Amino acid sequence: MKHAPAIGDYITTGEVAALSTKSDARAAATLLFQAGLAVAAFAVAIIWPNPLTILGAIVILGGRIQAFGIITHDCAHGAFFRTPRLNTFVGKWVSGAAAHVPLDLYRRYHLNHHKYAGTPDDPDKWMVKAYPVTRESLKRKLIRDVTGQTGFRDLLGEIKRFKWAETGPSVLFHALLFAALLAVGAPWAYALWWAARIFVYPLTMRLRQISEHGVAKDRDAIDARINTGTTIPRWWEALLLSPCNVNYHLEHHIFAGVPPYRLARVHRILKERGYYRGHDCIAYGYGDVLRRATRAA
Repeated sequence: MKHAPAIGDYITTGEVAALSTKSDARAAATLLFQAGLAVAAFAVAIIWPNPLTILGAIVILGGRIQAFGIITHDCAHGAFFRTPRLNTFVGKWVSGAAAHVPLDLYRRYHLNHHKYAGTPDDPDKWMVKAYPVTRESLKRKLIRDVTGQTGFRDLLGEIKRFKWAETGPSVLFHALLFAALLAVGAPWAYALWWAARIFVYPLTMRLRQISEHGVAKDRDAIDARINTGTTIPRWWEALLLSPCNVNYHLEHHIFAGVPPYRLARVHRILKERGYYRGHDCIAYGYGDVLRRATRAA
């Protein structure tokens, strides 16, 4: 009997080993680029304060909070820096602090998502179990996100669950951020970060969750091509919605040890060799994601 092709039929162990090589330099460049975008967003709004620059800064910062959360995710996998201590330090005190993601708590939770993906024990399944939804239902969800209802709800939840051991790094981050803005004479700009956190970040997170598993053909299947999706974004979508190559989620589920800056290469190899052929697991842009996430009433 002919066996179903395994991932090893499309990519060699030697190639996977090479692609799994981490680089402190590339990880640092990724982190500094995202931090630089955040600084630039603040700088433009502070130097030329007007409704357009302020709104732009809020949108850019929302994408950066998403980016810092993704970096924390990669640090939790030990798949960002080559040096383990850098993964721990950055994931806890830098990116995790900025994104309000406690590294140790997140790692324990998230690794179970990978372990149990495609089974009833997947701890992330509840986030997308209702998809596809009707257009009206999706519209209501998106409106709750952009009007701050989701953000305020989540913030209140964080406050209720506050533990210094977990949230202390985020408190320090906010103290340093406010001090820096106060030092440049623009303490008012601190509100931009919270506006991004409450009104923009929830939308980016929802779209990310939908694209990763919400549009999957069968979340109870073991095959990653069936229970997970990848999205090929436009450049501005990559900047605002899926930074740090988080859009290659299918590839990440297959090879969780591959750093994010090599996932695009994994995708190209697998696509060229026909791994995705016969599987509708790749969306092209987040408009395509939203179309896949809706159904007739």
